[in-house]
Amino acid sequence: MDVDINGRRMHIDGDHKTLAELLEGEGFTGIGQAVAVNNCVVPRAEWTNFKITDGMKLTIIRAVCGG
Repeated sequence: MDVDINGRRMHIDGDHKTLAELLEGEGFTGIGQAVAVNNCVVPRAEWTNFKITDGMKLTIIRAVCGG
């Protein structure tokens, strides 16, 4: 299936991945991150049950410290 992650089109192997599996597979730890799918924020508690489907658009935001 193909998904868009932060504006970059990617092919993902498998048809029934969850958001948590996708994030882990792409190297995102979940710490300090927020995820929106098709412009709607997905609460972290739902990541393990949230199914990714072909054509979804994900925005992953990482909090950083600094000043």
